[in-house]
Amino acid sequence: MLGVIARRLALGLVTVWLVSVIIFLGVEALPGDACTAILERDAHGEALDACRKALGLEVPALDRYLSWAAGVVQGDFGMSANGQESIAQMVGYRVRNSLLLAAGALAVGIPLAITTGVVAGLTRDRWPDLLFSTGAILAMTIPEFVAATILILIFAIWLGWVPAIVLTPADAPPLEFFPEFILASTVLTMLMIAHVMRMIRASVIEAMASDYVQMATLKGVPYWRVVFRHALPNALLPAINVIALTVAWLLGGVVVVEVVFNYPGLGRLLIDAISSRDLPVVQAITMIVAATYVAVNLVADLLSLMLNPRLRSHQARRR
Repeated sequence: MLGVIARRLALGLVTVWLVSVIIFLGVEALPGDACTAILERDAHGEALDACRKALGLEVPALDRYLSWAAGVVQGDFGMSANGQESIAQMVGYRVRNSLLLAAGALAVGIPLAITTGVVAGLTRDRWPDLLFSTGAILAMTIPEFVAATILILIFAIWLGWVPAIVLTPADAPPLEFFPEFILASTVLTMLMIAHVMRMIRASVIEAMASDYVQMATLKGVPYWRVVFRHALPNALLPAINVIALTVAWLLGGVVVVEVVFNYPGLGRLLIDAISSRDLPVVQAITMIVAATYVAVNLVADLLSLMLNPRLRSHQARRR
């Protein structure tokens, strides 16, 4: 088991390193640089040279990458393109806000997704399954910005129950975001339930059709004991990886939702940084999201190994 953990951890570190190289090369390939964005029409002559010297852009690309990578390892992402704000401090508040949004969606979405997925799987092709499956398909089909717009129209404009957008500054205490973040969290919850529910439904159907469940049924084991003792423990294992991907997506991939609701999270900061050509901030956010995906998937894989003896025996045979 320790050998498996060590290999997975090493593979994760290599993946993060490769992502850092791709990010840096991608930023280098973009036309212009931070100085051209800062100076705009004055981006020429001595002013441009002075700006590039101040930001260290005249240093060879390899030296800049090594310096940047060394800072990232230490948690130091440097300064923003204008040189007036620490990226670590700027991103820190946004990570907290995105975690707050994700926590609200997970707290509501995961129990509902598991419950509806299990019920749909156990009532295959009957009305509960048709109801939940149809709702999940609709939630997956409707684009995020459309769902957000509909919720704003109904609950913010027509009913006036909650604010339409978030006006709280990014560095405000977490409690001040309530109830402004309710609609944004609701949109994410709907999308998350749809994906996780369909995965759990398929796993439950497969588990109920397996040989060990059929054998337990033939031996006269009560139905609900078959479900809770034999089917569900195996059916819920595949959901671990889906939930892990959902957590990573909630942290850094909800750009559209954050922009629609003006929510001060990582996604909104990424859009602002791209618009202003603040490339150091873009690099920092991309690295955080990539590292989150790798870390969450690593944890999910290890949980699957610990909870599934068949996977452990398979790994042992491979060694």
